[in-house]
Order: sequence, then structure tokens, then C-alpha cells
Amino acid sequence: MFDPDDLQEIREGKAEWEAETYGPTVDRFGERKEPFTTDTKGREVDPLYTPDDVSELDYEEDLGFPGEEPYTRGVYSTMHRGRLWTMRQYAGMGTAEETNERFRYLIEQGSSGLSMAFDLPTQMGYDSDAAMAEGEVGKSGVAIDSLRDMETVFEGISLDEVSTSMTINAPASVLLAMYIAIGDKQGVDREELRGTIQNDILKEYIARNTYIYPPESSMRLITDIFEFAAAEVPKFNTISISGYHIREAGSTAAQEIAFTLADGIEYVEAAIDAGLDVDEFAPQLSFFFASYNNIFEEAAKFRAARRMWHEIMDERFDAENPKSKQLKFHTQTAGSTLTAQQIENNVVRVAYQALAAVLGGTQSLHTNGKDEALALPTEQSVRTALRTQQILAHESGAADTMDPLAGSYYVESLTDELEEEAFDILETIDEKGGMRTAIENQWVQGQIQDVAFERQREIEQGDRVIVGVNEYTVDEDPKEDLEEVSEEDAARQRERLASVKAERDDEAVDAALDALHDAASGEENVMPYIVDAVKVYATTGEICNVMRDAFGEYRPGAAL
Repeated sequence: MFDPDDLQEIREGKAEWEAETYGPTVDRFGERKEPFTTDTKGREVDPLYTPDDVSELDYEEDLGFPGEEPYTRGVYSTMHRGRLWTMRQYAGMGTAEETNERFRYLIEQGSSGLSMAFDLPTQMGYDSDAAMAEGEVGKSGVAIDSLRDMETVFEGISLDEVSTSMTINAPASVLLAMYIAIGDKQGVDREELRGTIQNDILKEYIARNTYIYPPESSMRLITDIFEFAAAEVPKFNTISISGYHIREAGSTAAQEIAFTLADGIEYVEAAIDAGLDVDEFAPQLSFFFASYNNIFEEAAKFRAARRMWHEIMDERFDAENPKSKQLKFHTQTAGSTLTAQQIENNVVRVAYQALAAVLGGTQSLHTNGKDEALALPTEQSVRTALRTQQILAHESGAADTMDPLAGSYYVESLTDELEEEAFDILETIDEKGGMRTAIENQWVQGQIQDVAFERQREIEQGDRVIVGVNEYTVDEDPKEDLEEVSEEDAARQRERLASVKAERDDEAVDAALDALHDAASGEENVMPYIVDAVKVYATTGEICNVMRDAFGEYRPGAAL
């Protein structure tokens, strides 16, 4: 890409600058810190980047054009010039009524997509009246016990006019079935339903721990969803392979890429082993990444991930459909960077993180509310978070040209370095027998924990400045006017569940659950049976308990 003679001249010029200008200045005045690093450990930042740092870059092979292989510069030919990213705001209040109110408010304020948070009992496949749900109903999101709750959540919201992302994993099949049932009730063609289920169980064993079934059965459920959705809801993303929680647990940017793509490889291999054609299900795969504070590293991370996934699908799985090789992803700003101190600072953090995601070519984006370190976000906080995206889209110019950081010696060098490091990690994972084995042996978890420990040590020792926490602190009064979920709300939810059980046709419920058990115990695809069960108001807990009986439950320490 560069003439060798020109590169030699640049090297000599840089060496002269370092010796005669930069070096003496540093010797005399020093620098702010030593060394300078990116947001995660181990990646030093040079004082200056030149064409010599990207001398081996081949434009057509390594970058290409937007919408063309290897997709480094974006998966669509017009990117944000043609259509802005989907602006999602994560919402799931304690009750279905409150969640509906928040969703409708977000739509009125210009949100182009909904993102649904569920409470912990729902995430674990328990109903609100279960002993395991005590004290947790509605606390981290909305409680969904039955189709009745979903009907309330989407009352007045036509599913052919919105795209809905659901952060649900172990019971993803149940919540997808409920969404389909709502669409059927509204008369919306299933082929027009748009959205995403997270459905990424491997990262639950790594980071979040909201698993239910043993991995083999969980992978069976995922491939059943792939097969069913390809035929029934082709516009719905059947999985959001999530690096977000891996990064939030403490990983580096390179680890986030590598572990996420390694999970993706496991899902593709499982689907192929189940007899599915890669080009039938792979276009419905999507990814989910975090966006942290270092704008350049984050943008480079997204570019590297796209290029890597193209190579993996092309060379490892012989995919032929271009859509199978496109890494389409949602981004959420980094929850772990939000501070309880001086919460107004979080607005600034979120804005920079959102900028990095847009510069990196995200397909959809959630911006955190400033008060999420303390509670579910208030309406005012959610509006500010959404306005952050809208200002970014319409006033900053960041969306006006494609991949605007391309060609930066620093960003291209970072992209190459992240890709190289992530591929090295993938090679190590392969040597260990694949991602499931690496998780089973706790290797992945250990890698993340080491980084998290080091980062916390840096903060506590003051080596890493967190504004408002270990530097620039002030005395503050406790924050008031936070969103809260009361025990009265939980009691009303249990009453609502009891009413559903009293009014439904018990014989129809029993028949649907028996049919589901037979399918789960055999080899039939379970999704049609789950759809039938939710339509007769079988509850989330009842459906999950049927599959607990058929599949068993996973216990920590058991083999993956």
C-alpha cells in the first residue's frame, strides 16, 4: 500500500523527531503518566502512529467497501446514511402495566425499537408465586408469568410497527413463543415480526449464571429455535451472541471479541450437527457488544470483529450466502462504568460510549440512564439517554459518512492488533478442545477474573482515574426520586397470576404441557408445542418445569 522508499523515509523522519524533538521534551518535562494504555490492560499506546504502523495493510483484502467483504467498513452499503441505527432503550418496569406505559412513552419520544428487561424469576423460569421468586418479583425488570402479562405489555403497540429485543436466555423459547402469540392475536403475519432474543446460554455459564438446563439440552433448545424461526419468523434474530456480559465481568476488548466469536462458533457447529444448513440459519445470527470509554479502541474492536466473523464463516464453515458472513450487532453502553457518585457524569460517559458504537458501525444501540448504578432508570433519565442518541444522529455528523475513522494510522493499527490477539485466543480455545471445554475447565472464567482483579487494583491504588470516585470527589446527599418496586406490586402480580390460573381451561393446559413433555423427551422440535402451551395460558414456570423434568437442571461444577 505504501512505497518501500517512502516508508524508509518516514521511519528515518520519526527516529529523528524522537531523538531531536519528542525525546528531549519528555526528558525535560515528563509526561502525564507512564505508560499510556487503552481501556484494558496490556495494550500500550505509542506517542505517534505513522504509515509504517500499517505498512502491510491491503485496502481491498483488509478493508474493502461498506456492504462488501470482508465487511470491515460495515455490513450495509449505505450504513447510517441510508438508515440510522435502531435506537433501543432497555425497559422493563416491575409490572406489565408500567412497562407498557414506559414503552409507549419511548415510542412517543422517537425510539425506533423496544428492548425488554425481565425480572430475575422470569429469567430463571419461575413464576411470581414460586418460593424461589420471593423478594425478586419485578425488581430487575418486568415479571412475565403468562401470555396475559405480555398482552398487557404490548397493549396499543402493533408488532408490525416495532422491533423488539428481549434480554432472555434460558427461557428464550417461551418468551419468543409469547411474542409470536401476541402477533397472531393482532393479526400480524409471522414473517413480519422483527426483533431479537438474546438466547445466548454459553455466556450464562461464563458470566451471568441465569441458566436452567444442562448445556446439551440448552443447545438443543437453541437449534430448535433456529430451525423454527427460519421457517416461521425469518426477520427475527434468533440469538444475540453476547460479548456485553463478558466485558462487564471484566474482560479485555480482545477477550470480548474472542470469547464472543468462540461462542458463535459453538452455536454454528451445534446447528450443523443438528442437520441444519449453515446458510439457512446463519443470516439470523446477531451479536451484542459493550461500548466502553476508549473511543478508538472500541471502534477498532467492532471493525476487527466484523472482519474476523467474515473469515470464520467463509473459511471455517464454507458459508456461501453473504448474509451468513455479516456480523450484525447491537451495542449497549457500559453499565459497569456508571458510578453512584456524581451521577450526572454518567451522561458524559454514555455519550462518548455511544459515539464509539456509531463510529464502529453498530446496527442498534441502547444508551444507559444516568441513574442505573442506583436503580431502574427514571422517565427523565431514559429521555436524556434517548436524546443522547438523537443528538448524536442528527447534530454531530458522526453518521454522515461511513466508517469515518478508516485510514487513521492509530485506528487501523489498533484494529489489526485486536484481530491478531483475538485470533490467538481463539487458537488457544481450539487447542483446549473448544469453547464448551474451555468453559467447563474454568479457563475462560479465570482469564476474565484475572483482568477484573487487576483493573480493580488499579482503581483502588489510584493508577486508573475514575472521575468522581477516586479523583475529583465531592460530598453529596443521597439521591432521591429513584424508581422502586414495592412489595405491594409483587403481591398484585401474584394475584394477577392466580386470576389467570382460575380463568383458563385447565384441561387444555394439561394437554398442551403433556404434548410438550413428549416432544422435549423425544426428538421433535419443541417450539410449536411451546407456542400452543402459551396460547392456552400455561405459565412460564409451568412450561419451564416441564422441560426441567425432561432435561434435568444444570448444577455449577457439572460437566458442560
